[in-house]
Amino acid sequence: MNRSVQHTIDKLHTATRILVGEGILDGFGHVSARHPDVPDHYFMLVSNLAGPAAERRFLELDADSHPVGARDARPSIERFIHGEVYRQRPDVVAIVHTHAPSLIPFGVCDVPLRPLYHMGGFLEDGPPVFDIRTKHGVTNMLVTTREIGQSLASSLGARALVLMRGHGATVVGGSLEEAVFRAVYATQNAQLLPIAMQLGPPTFLDPGEARLADELHHVVVGRPWDYWMKKHGLALATETTT
Repeated sequence: MNRSVQHTIDKLHTATRILVGEGILDGFGHVSARHPDVPDHYFMLVSNLAGPAAERRFLELDADSHPVGARDARPSIERFIHGEVYRQRPDVVAIVHTHAPSLIPFGVCDVPLRPLYHMGGFLEDGPPVFDIRTKHGVTNMLVTTREIGQSLASSLGARALVLMRGHGATVVGGSLEEAVFRAVYATQNAQLLPIAMQLGPPTFLDPGEARLADELHHVVVGRPWDYWMKKHGLALATETTT
């Protein structure tokens, strides 16, 4: 394993432990990272409780989401979320798929998940909602084929997040740090919005404020990453690169 791949796998383990610690992932949901040297390949862990990268408890998947060099592999049945988003979005380096409870209502109601405070600037005027029934009829709600993954990626478009009706959300970023940042703060924004609505009609960020806040967070995204690493007792292996 070369240095760039090892670094990516180390950060993927760190991202997963942060997301578990922050309540974004549990036994379900997953995070992935694009291969640094083979852009149409990506990495996923075999479990959200996977051990150190040295144990090789991760999978490399190709452009069609088939495991590479692992005959006995049991990849996530929803790996097509990741493969098809990477295919349609060359700017995306990392993806988080979450079932965080606070996000679910915004995928099944008419209330958009608009940015209530500056940490949610990437939400713009509310993320799109992917309804699997539109093109695929009655299913088990999971993204289990390339075709469904393509539909999800098309719903995401150029946005940072797509809600999934009755399922959860998929969040993307230009780095693992950014994908984790967005997953955590989208969840916090979702927790705050019902509280604000009980008090009265909320004043949301206007488009210019949202855009400027998002631009700022691109610069400082390493700060919460380091905070979460320390909070959850993780080694600062990536601190010098964030």
